[in-house]
Amino acid sequence: MTVQGWFQIVFYVVVLFALAPLLGNYMAKVYTDGSFLLGRVLGPVERFTYRVLRVNPNNDQNWKQYARSLIIFSFAGWVALYVILRTQSVHPLNPQGFKAAPWDVTLNTTSSFLTNTNWQYYGGETTLSYFSQMFGLAVQNFLSAGVGIVTVIALIRGITRRSGNGLGNFYKDLVRTLLYVLLPIAFIAALVLVSQGVIDNFSHYLTTSGFDGNSASLALGPVASQESIKILGTNGGGFFNANSAMPFENPTGFSNLVQMLMILLIPVGLTFTYGKMVGRRRQGYAILAAMMVLFAGGVAVAYAAEAHGSPAQHAAGLHTAAYKGSTGGNLEGKEQRFGIANSALYNTLSTDTSCGCVNASLESYTGIGGLVPFSNLSVSEVIFGGVGTGLYSMLLFVIISVFIGGLMVGRTPEFLGKKIEAREIKLAALGSLFTPLFVLLASSVAVADPSGRASISANALTAAGKHAPQGFSESLYAYLSQANNNGSAFAGYTGFIQPNAGNIGSHGVRFADIAGSLTMIFARYAPIILVLAIAGTLAGKKVAPAGLGTMRTDNATFVVLLIGVIILVGALTFFPALLLGPIVQGLTPHLY
Repeated sequence: MTVQGWFQIVFYVVVLFALAPLLGNYMAKVYTDGSFLLGRVLGPVERFTYRVLRVNPNNDQNWKQYARSLIIFSFAGWVALYVILRTQSVHPLNPQGFKAAPWDVTLNTTSSFLTNTNWQYYGGETTLSYFSQMFGLAVQNFLSAGVGIVTVIALIRGITRRSGNGLGNFYKDLVRTLLYVLLPIAFIAALVLVSQGVIDNFSHYLTTSGFDGNSASLALGPVASQESIKILGTNGGGFFNANSAMPFENPTGFSNLVQMLMILLIPVGLTFTYGKMVGRRRQGYAILAAMMVLFAGGVAVAYAAEAHGSPAQHAAGLHTAAYKGSTGGNLEGKEQRFGIANSALYNTLSTDTSCGCVNASLESYTGIGGLVPFSNLSVSEVIFGGVGTGLYSMLLFVIISVFIGGLMVGRTPEFLGKKIEAREIKLAALGSLFTPLFVLLASSVAVADPSGRASISANALTAAGKHAPQGFSESLYAYLSQANNNGSAFAGYTGFIQPNAGNIGSHGVRFADIAGSLTMIFARYAPIILVLAIAGTLAGKKVAPAGLGTMRTDNATFVVLLIGVIILVGALTFFPALLLGPIVQGLTPHLY
């Protein structure tokens, strides 16, 4: 670890906290029909969009109507994307003449981008045309991010409303999210990335000669326009297979900083939006403080572990003076342009959120360094999380913490003046536990079934051909990532099944593609429906005045309780599984 590395991390946090409150206050105006310049400029476009969609933006929907609109809209998006990807060969903007991927890969890809996961069992530059990237994937990058944001806005309205059961209008919230938040910021970010050297064109791939004299293909394409929304919307799927480690996607230190800022800009900004919409800014500060404590711990552990290296590296003699130079530590799988500090920070950010984009290989992290992404995903997107999904996931834990605090003091638990009763607790418990339980179910099936084990890379085998801790880590991380709509991966895990592998052989069905699709869909939409149900139950509750016995939810005591509940739930759920994977690997002197 170096002083320069820590300075870069602190500088990032300072810049982030200079920008996030501005965005948060602006978003509060967007969702409360406040006055802002962009609203006056684009107001005619907004009204025209409602006429095209044939919806009444003033129609206040209850939670069931809101959820129904969200599910129908998402299903229509799934069908549209699947058709685009399966008919890729007949579309324009396909200079390489790419054919459609197999149906199961398309199934997984469609489910992935619909759910804001962007998990990729393919290389973007070798599989998808420019048309598919722009009109298929990039469109879903906007829409899936919008769905996450409007869900938490509906929950906030349920918390704040004093009468009735309306949560707003799904289509109005979505249109305003796209028009006033995502599109303007993504447009500006794309221009900044282009200025740094991120490519954006429709050119044919270039053929050049490598150092060995053999010809090589240099992929091009409309990268900057997709890169901006993939990061801003915490989507994460890269145009290139190497993601943000590819110089055409992330060429400079400044572009790396911009991308890291964009990852957290909306998730952090929404905590300020929340504080303003509920009329108590300290509520937003308390949630942000809990997020920051968990984030800071993850960054510190990841940076320290990667800067030190693993026992296996030291046992292999990788601890010479040259190895421990100014850059120091485990440099395998990391871009020399960014170094260990920025790699640890970037990949911690991407797993604190549902972004999943990476500028270094998670597969190459040390056991303890790799434990940080595992831990981040194990707490179910509450450390900032995705755009919208992070805040509503955290609010579920807030409700659970309020209930536990109420039991401690012997009072009926209250949150912002509204009583938390059996129905809210049951829904909050289901919403917070559904994703972890689905991860464990999918992972257990994947490692128990031969067709699932076929996805583990050969590099994760011992000399005797047995699966090492790395193999279990690959499987567990794959379903952690997909269930939490993250999309990052331990790169060895694949959806490709060798012929005659396991019990699927000639059928050509890829276990990981189908299992991943189901995991992403259920783990995305089941919590959303439960969150909207909580919003509906809270919307009609009357507010009781605060008394001497009311437990405050905006002070340091509650922040400590909230962090404790999050860590306890995550540890009880995943600690045994983590012991079998990254922790064992981090303690072993063997190289895999």
